[in-house]
Amino acid sequence: MNKPPGADGNPPNGPREPRSSRWSDLGRPPLNVTALRRGLVREGGLWSEVDVVQRTGSTNSDLVARAAEGKAVEGAVLVAEEQTAGRGRLDRQWTAPPRSGLFFSVLLTPSEVPVARWGWLPLLTGVAVATGLSRAAGVDTALKWPNDVLVTVRGEERKAGGILAERAGDDGVVIGVGINVSLKEDELPVPTAGSVELAGAVSTDRDPLLRGVLRSLEEWYGKWRAAGGDPGVSGLQEAYAAGCATLGRTVRAELPGDRGVVGEAVAVDGDGRLVLATEDGVQEPVGAGDIVHLRPV
Repeated sequence: MNKPPGADGNPPNGPREPRSSRWSDLGRPPLNVTALRRGLVREGGLWSEVDVVQRTGSTNSDLVARAAEGKAVEGAVLVAEEQTAGRGRLDRQWTAPPRSGLFFSVLLTPSEVPVARWGWLPLLTGVAVATGLSRAAGVDTALKWPNDVLVTVRGEERKAGGILAERAGDDGVVIGVGINVSLKEDELPVPTAGSVELAGAVSTDRDPLLRGVLRSLEEWYGKWRAAGGDPGVSGLQEAYAAGCATLGRTVRAELPGDRGVVGEAVAVDGDGRLVLATEDGVQEPVGAGDIVHLRPV
């Protein structure tokens, strides 16, 4: 039977609605790049450009390559609706259904800050992400040292996001962020994962969530850069400690070289290292490695 004009949802004799239309998936609509640019890119602000791609392997790899080719400047933001080869620390894979999260990378060139202090950038990003999500989604967030974002799902802490920083040439750092937003229980990659939705968010609209996170990142980066990267003067060290779920717990640090250290996480020092008080009465700073929480606070 012939359909009357317009019966398929398209205007008679008019253009067909593209598959990438914002209304093509009401549960997980695509990001509105025009609104994002309007809300984030401004004169005198940090964010210089915002690009959204439908699908890529890794936004970090793409943005590092753009920077190497001179095609990206500080404040460039690259967002992917789907990331097929997203990477976490230690080359772990990060996968999620299309449009189910926020997968993005930013290019920063903190020339005013000594390189020795650049190690604070992943921790700074963690503070910014946790703050932005709390404000925009209304969820309780916490940080697991050094680069995990935690949410609470039915009384249990779960990882909902991760951060990866990579050098981009001699003067730049690309920071990648992955956040599970609307993943359902049966879509989680592992049982210990979580999402903003499962944590009881008041909103899972990714546009305001992304704007909130990037505005928070701009705010914290500005404070840190103005203080010459000093984590104490900028307030970053205090803010990170206040939101860090690792502090006060007995943890096991799995260090390079197959060495492990067990102790209570007592502080994050001025270099961003996690300080462990061991049973031997020694305070050992940990600058790199996996941290396993052994008991709750």
